Amino acid sequence: MDQIEQDIKNVINKLRPYLQRDGGDIEYVRFEEGVVYVRVLGACQGCAYIDDDIKEGVEMILMEEVPGVTEVVSV
Repeated sequence: MDQIEQDIKNVINKLRPYLQRDGGDIEYVRFEEGVVYVRVLGACQGCAYIDDDIKEGVEMILMEEVPGVTEVVSV
């Protein structure tokens, strides 16, 4: 695993407790060409707001903290 993937995982692990306290979770799937692919779990799977949470929360933080990240997509 290269450094950028480790940095992505570290940031996601910092965010996980916020989702977990509402019954959800997020996990890293892969990183390709600037795009981080994540999987949402638990209460997040059926949540109507998860796309907004991913784009306005997770994506924004990852783009700020990890150079090279251009987008986050939920799979």
